[in-house]
Amino acid sequence: MSYDGILMHHSVCPSINGKGYDLFITKTGVIIPSSVPTDPSYIHICLEGDYSQQGAYLEPGSEEQWFVLGKLILRLSAMYDFPPDAVYPHSETCPGPGFPWARLVISPQDRYH
Repeated sequence: MSYDGILMHHSVCPSINGKGYDLFITKTGVIIPSSVPTDPSYIHICLEGDYSQQGAYLEPGSEEQWFVLGKLILRLSAMYDFPPDAVYPHSETCPGPGFPWARLVISPQDRYH
């Protein structure tokens, strides 16, 4: 199986085909997989939370969620051979204008994320 990258969602986004994501990451960093793949081209990851407002990522407990997301992106990109920066929004409104893309710095070379 091959993927072109990752599409990001937030949990207030309407689902697609009744499901909407392949992996759900809770605010405490627990990863919940879906039983069926969403899309043959992209892995869909949903973060618990509402990123429709600026500053949403500063909620208490979200640090673990972001740590897990960074590690997961590195692992999936290595596993399915796509660049670790091939991470895109699901749509113009999802994961929302408050999603902190600048915080998502992924670099497998120096093991920093």
